[in-house]
Order: sequence, then structure tokens, then C-alpha cells
Amino acid sequence: MSAQVKLESDGVRLAFYNERMKRRLLVLDGIDLTVFTGELVAIVGPSGCGKSTFLSAVDGLVKTDAGSIKVDGHAVTAPGPDRAVVFQQDSLFPWYTVMRNVTYGLELQRRLSKAEIAERGATLIELVGLTGFAEHYPHELSGGMRQRVNIARALAPDPELLLLDEPFAALDAQTREFMQSELLNILARAKKTALFITHQIDEAVFLADRVAVFSARPARVKEIVTVDLPSQRGLDVKLNQRFRELHDYLWRSIQEEAVRTPIAIGAS
Repeated sequence: MSAQVKLESDGVRLAFYNERMKRRLLVLDGIDLTVFTGELVAIVGPSGCGKSTFLSAVDGLVKTDAGSIKVDGHAVTAPGPDRAVVFQQDSLFPWYTVMRNVTYGLELQRRLSKAEIAERGATLIELVGLTGFAEHYPHELSGGMRQRVNIARALAPDPELLLLDEPFAALDAQTREFMQSELLNILARAKKTALFITHQIDEAVFLADRVAVFSARPARVKEIVTVDLPSQRGLDVKLNQRFRELHDYLWRSIQEEAVRTPIAIGAS
């Protein structure tokens, strides 16, 4: 049986108008990308090439000029419950507990009873390894714990596709590595498909089933590299010779693009 397509981007083009330059700047120039159900696909590329812009287009936050984006065969025209985004900063409400932060979106939807919302929240808090912290406030948590809450909140409406925009960039190096391993465990247990933006090549290789390399802006998919490492990965896989080979190959590919990347204006 062939793998089921979860996300399909076909010829996506997008330009922004730059007020200072008085002209439109092309950011995405025909992005073709397919993500299959259950995959984590990482996107890497030179700084300012349009990675985060593409993620915003997938979420429906920005309108494309040409091409199409589909999730489960349905065209993306606006944000929807089938997609959820995790950003660099945790963006939690400081006046709400962990439980209230996780279930806030469910409360707004008003589709579940209070008991069902509480049950869903408790399940997600356990899923991200925060059992016992449901009544804590964000200021009482570490950076890594706050991002776990952020991930749990994104998973609360049970989205089909999780969009992660450098979610660990603000963490220290040790916590970042630990959270990479935790994310794989969370996604495996939640059975989710994910699109992951990162500037860290080793993070992309560790997390991804495949890595899409974006060209210099205006971005196209330069190549897609299959990460042929064991699907069950511990942090020790980073000592693997094949891991280093993949890392070095991707680094060279990005470096080729970085030397011809124009100054980034309004794209990342």
C-alpha cells in the first residue's frame, strides 16, 4: 500500500511588497513538497530564504500568489483546526496554569464538556511528561517545560499536521538536545505528522525522516534528502558515522546557497 499524502505543496509562489524599495520581492518561487502521513519532514536553508514564510502559508496565515497547498486533499485558504503551530517562544498566558494553557483552545471551541476538556488536558499533560505540574504557572517552569506545554496546547485540538517553527531555538544547548529526543517520543505516541523548520543541521538530521533543502531566496526546493538512520533514535545516534555524513552533506548543500543569498527583507 502506498503512503498516504498528508501535505501537498504544488508550485507555491509568494511575494511581499517592500515599502522602502517600492516593489514586490519574490520569496517563494514554485515550492513543490509532499509530506506523507506519520512523517517528520525538516526544512533547512540559508537564513532569510523563506522557510518560516512557507510554514505560514501552510498554516493559512499568508495568502500565496500562485500554486496550491492541500492538507488531506483539502485546499488551504485560511488557518484551520487541522493544523497547529508551535513557535520559537512559548507564548503561554502567564496568568493561566499549565492545565488552562493546554485547554484554552478547547474552551473557546465549546465542543466538549468541562469533564471532557479536563480529561483531554490531563492526557496531554501526561503525554508531554508534565504529570504533577498541571496547576503550576509558566513562571514556575523551565524553558523546556514551557515548550512542552506549548506542544501540548498545539496538540489539544487533535490537528492533522503539526507545524514547528524552530521551537527549541530559545533553549540552552543541553535542554535543546533533550527536547529533540522528547519531541520524537511525543510525536510517536500522538501519531502525528510534522513539518519542522530549523537552522540547526544536526537537529534536522536527528529528527527527520526526510530533509528538504531550500535554495537561496526566492526559495525553491533544491533537494530532498532521505535520512536513512534507524527510526528509533537516541541522542547517541549523533555519534554515528552516517549521521555525520548526512550532516556534512546538508551543510555543503546549504553553504552553496548561502553564498548567493540576498539580504533578507521580510522573510525568514
